[in-house]
Amino acid sequence: MAEVNKYFVVKQKAVPEVLLKVVEAKRLLESEKAITIQEATDKVGISRSSFYKYKDDIFPFHENAKGRTITMVLQLDDEPGLLSDILKTVAEYHANILTIHQSIPVNGVATLTLSVEVLPSTDDVSQMIEDMERQKGIHSIKILARE
Repeated sequence: MAEVNKYFVVKQKAVPEVLLKVVEAKRLLESEKAITIQEATDKVGISRSSFYKYKDDIFPFHENAKGRTITMVLQLDDEPGLLSDILKTVAEYHANILTIHQSIPVNGVATLTLSVEVLPSTDDVSQMIEDMERQKGIHSIKILARE
């Protein structure tokens, strides 16, 4: 059985310093104040290995009345109806699908990139992702970006 990710909202003072520095390094890269990961990690005072270890696991929390976009990559079996089930889950949580890109399956496994607009009316996003992860035929879900 695949490990199910759980998401938490915590106050900044409860977050370990290394994770806050990873967020800062990512901000430097996004704003182009640092060109390379090495430059960003040097500026914030962490190792590149710490950056790579945590970069996909921490994001700043932004409350946004207009909504926010979450882009994720899913590895899924090439089975009829599985994409439909995923889209149904997104709809059940009142999120808006912005883009869908599915690769040609290789060895029976396809890669799906999905961008979803999370609106103020959207129910619990972490629960939506957990529900998607539990579906038969889903190998993994990785959140690429949150805006």
